[in-house]
Amino acid sequence: MLLASPFVFMRHGETPLNRDGLIGGSTDVPLTRLGEDQARSARPLLERPWSKVVTSSLLRARQTTELAVPGQDFASLAGLDERDWGQLECAPLAHQPPYMSIPPGGESWESFEARVVAALNATLAAHPYPLIIAHSGVYRVIQRLVRGRPEGPRLPNARPLLIRPGPLGWTFHLLGNHDDRQDIL
Repeated sequence: MLLASPFVFMRHGETPLNRDGLIGGSTDVPLTRLGEDQARSARPLLERPWSKVVTSSLLRARQTTELAVPGQDFASLAGLDERDWGQLECAPLAHQPPYMSIPPGGESWESFEARVVAALNATLAAHPYPLIIAHSGVYRVIQRLVRGRPEGPRLPNARPLLIRPGPLGWTFHLLGNHDDRQDIL
């Protein structure tokens, strides 16, 4: 269960593995030049004092954080790292099995979800409106907690997403220009 508290979530900028359509998982890769530009482009949407900024411990998320919210202190949490896809790391996305299955030599969905939920809930319990910068898989855990399943559209790179509870359930909104705001759920 996800604590009922608003936060902004953002997936890291593009990496060489994203660009090439490969499973990134726990492989620690840097951003591409485009990924760096994507992170900088998010900066105007994120200019505010956050109660806390937390990120995955993987390089691509930390680089995105440094470029998107320069000068803000942040905490790196291994609990927000992307899922370990084992032998499927760096394989084409077409080879990715369903999320709930266990990849050969990789992390089970249950283990992945448990560590992500623990990191998210610890952050939400301690900070009223945090910014969380992590991975597509972390977003899929959030989707499962809120919608009951991890499948759905892939979150774009370096686009902030406002996630908040409400009387009719959770709402997800991509942040951008007024005309660019999109309801995800």
